[in-house]
Amino acid sequence: MGTTKTDGFTEKQNELAILAKALGHPARIAIIEHLLKVNSCICGEIVNELPLAQPTISQHLKELKNAGLIKGNFEGASICYCIDAGGFEKIKVFFQEISNHLEKTKNQCC
Repeated sequence: MGTTKTDGFTEKQNELAILAKALGHPARIAIIEHLLKVNSCICGEIVNELPLAQPTISQHLKELKNAGLIKGNFEGASICYCIDAGGFEKIKVFFQEISNHLEKTKNQCC
């Protein structure tokens, strides 16, 4: 079997790329912002908040869940979504490393 484009990168680099890609759409940012505001909710509530059709929102929720940024638990016939702290902790650590480097070097580059 051949190699993929991600084989030459570390596990951490690949994980961060998946997280960044999941956040790379304004609808997904809006979903995260909504979940931060309400703590948890079902898909129908998100549909009422965003100018998108329910199947589109479900696809965005799936992408966020697959990336590890949200969790979903069944509540009756619905799925209740909330923030998954694990994915955001990885993002936080990455940006903290950047911030520490910039603070140390005072952005002295080219």
